[in-house]
Amino acid sequence: MREIGRAEVLRMIPHAGEMCLLDAVVFWDARFLRGRSTRSASAGNPLRRADGSLGMACLIEIAGQAMAAHGRLIAGTAEPPRPGMLVSLRDVELSAGPLDGGEVLVEVERLLSDARGAAYGFRVLNAARTLLVGRATVLLGAA
Repeated sequence: MREIGRAEVLRMIPHAGEMCLLDAVVFWDARFLRGRSTRSASAGNPLRRADGSLGMACLIEIAGQAMAAHGRLIAGTAEPPRPGMLVSLRDVELSAGPLDGGEVLVEVERLLSDARGAAYGFRVLNAARTLLVGRATVLLGAA
């Protein structure tokens, strides 16, 4: 599969401008998506604290956006986008932070799904270590 760049990601998910934290989708299939982001290094990142730091929990947003991109990709172009809401997090483990910038990889795996929503496992890592792991439940609304 070809890499999907930031411009196309911006058209796929509802997050606009600096709030879109995914730079690219580098692989996806019916069950799995791998993306990358350098947005933790951006001074314009809207999740930054007043002191300019970025907490590790912000990685949950990157994982959520990867889930949104995956849902849109597997739905196909014939169906209109369905809004989704992250309603539950389970077994979340965060590394010590704060984030230091640089590229992170995000991996999401659809564990279960039906017309009402989906459950995903997720992992965010950089070159040296796993930064975040967990599971999430996404509730889908009407198109």
